[in-house]
Amino acid sequence: MSLEPVQLVGGTGSPYTQKMVALLRYRRIPYSITWGQPETTCEALGVEAPKPTFMPTFFFEEGGEVTAHCDSTPIIRRLEAEHAGRSVLPEDPALAFIDYLIEDFADEWCTKYMFHYRWHFAPDADNAGTKLPLSMDVSMPQSQFQQFKDFISQRQIERLWVVGSNEETAPIIDASYRRFLGAMEAHLANQPFMLGRRPGAGDFGLFGQLSQLVGFDPTSREIAHAVSPRTVGWVDKMPDGSGLVPEASDWVAVEEQPASLRGLLEEIGRVYTPAQLANAQAVMAQEKTWECEIDGARWHQRTFPYQAKCLQWTRDQYGQLSAADRARVDATIAGTGIEPMLEGVK
Repeated sequence: MSLEPVQLVGGTGSPYTQKMVALLRYRRIPYSITWGQPETTCEALGVEAPKPTFMPTFFFEEGGEVTAHCDSTPIIRRLEAEHAGRSVLPEDPALAFIDYLIEDFADEWCTKYMFHYRWHFAPDADNAGTKLPLSMDVSMPQSQFQQFKDFISQRQIERLWVVGSNEETAPIIDASYRRFLGAMEAHLANQPFMLGRRPGAGDFGLFGQLSQLVGFDPTSREIAHAVSPRTVGWVDKMPDGSGLVPEASDWVAVEEQPASLRGLLEEIGRVYTPAQLANAQAVMAQEKTWECEIDGARWHQRTFPYQAKCLQWTRDQYGQLSAADRARVDATIAGTGIEPMLEGVK
C-alpha cells in the first residue's frame, strides 16, 4: 500500500469530483486534489490523457509509470483493493449488486437531471456560467472570466441534446426527478443511507449528482427543498463522513430492507431500463441516435457506446452471482421494471 496521497484533478461543479472526494474522506484515504482542468495536468506530467477525459482524473503509479484514469466506478474498486477498511462495497453479494445498480443509475441517469437543470433554463445557465470559471480560479481577470463564461455556457447548452434534454423530454426529466426525490424522502425516513446505517458506493454516486442539484443549481435546489427536505439534509452531511464509525452490522440484508427501497428501484426500472435497452440496441445496430418510450412519452437522444458497456457490466455483475444470491436479488427487484435489463444472463 502506498503512503503517498492519492492524486486527482477535478472541479467543485463536477458531480463525479464531489462523489470521489466525499468517498476518499469517508474512507480516510489521504488525497491531494488540484482544482483545474485534467488535460492541463496530464500535459504537465507528460501523461497520456484518458479518452475521453472527465473530472475527476486520478493519477496512479504503476511500475514506476504514472497513468491517468477517470472512470469513477472502477477507481472505487481499485481503491478498495489498495486501501483496507471502511469499505463502501457490501460483503453480501446480493446487497452489493443492489448497491451497484444504484451507483450505475446515479452516474448514468441522475446526471441527466443535473445537466438538464443546469443548462436548460436561462437563469440556471447564467448561474453555472458564472460559477464554473470562478471555481477554477477565483482571481481570474474579468476579460478572461467573460470569455470563459461565454465559451463554457455555449458549449454545454449545445450539448443538451446529447444527453436527451430538450423541450419534448423536459417534462419526463422533471417528473422523474420529482419521483426520485419523493423516493429519497420516504427512504431516508427509515434509514440514513440507501442500504443501511453506512454508505455504499451507490450513496456516493447519488450524492455526487445531488451535490449539484441541491447545492449548485437554483431550479433543482428549489424543487428539492419543496419535495424532499430529508434529501437536502442528507446532502449537507455527505461531503465528510470521516467521523462515522461503520460496523459490519450496519448493512441491512436485502430481505430486511424497508419497503421504501422499492421506490428507488421502481424509478430505476421505470426510466433507466428502457433507456439502457434502447441505447444498447442502437449500439448493436451502429445507429448514431436512438428513441424509445420512457414514462409514456417519446425520448430521443444520441447513442452512447459507454452506456452500452455499463449495461453489459451490470449483466456481468448479475451473472457472477451464485444461484442463491441471484434468487435473492430477483425477489428484491421483482415487479420494479429492472428485470428486462438482466434478461438472458446465464
